[in-house]
Amino acid sequence: MKSSDADILIIPGWSGSGADHWQSRWEARLPTARRVEQEDWYKPTRDGWANRIVAAVRGAARPVVLVAHSAGCSAVAHAAEHLKPGEVAGAFLVSPASERAKRAVPGMAEDFIPHRRERLPFPSVLIASATDPYCTHDEMRRGNWRRPGAQSSSMPATAAISTASPGTAPGRTVCCVSLHSSRDWALFRRR
Repeated sequence: MKSSDADILIIPGWSGSGADHWQSRWEARLPTARRVEQEDWYKPTRDGWANRIVAAVRGAARPVVLVAHSAGCSAVAHAAEHLKPGEVAGAFLVSPASERAKRAVPGMAEDFIPHRRERLPFPSVLIASATDPYCTHDEMRRGNWRRPGAQSSSMPATAAISTASPGTAPGRTVCCVSLHSSRDWALFRRR
């Protein structure tokens, strides 16, 4: 599947993604990508954010690929409870925020903080940094994000994967994902 064959839904985390964020650059460069706007980027609620994602998925014209970052990964997991198998072709979950990190954010609703522990009803790839202060590898290993069936990849020399990440600066390495089938994800790095 090419990116032009999918509706790519960009799901930022707390505070949205600014103009220099990798998600904003992907949205600008991929013609079938669009941002799932939240009512309040600074006060995430479980149902509020999840319902916006579910509505965007159900309004899509092509197979859906979710591209979430930080607390947006949590929103995808919460939305998954309301999505039927087959509604999402796959998800690309980048630098998820741990429960610990979300507790430290002002305005974060208590119902948004806990992670979904059940398997997602669609294929997913989890990309995380070995040195991300918002979700350490220990937190991932304890089960905060590693789910059965999910493929994961680590970027050992990168801190949080965000606007300031060396691998996401304009003209530098960009992480890309290509969906070959509903169960076959491949990760590539493009220079």
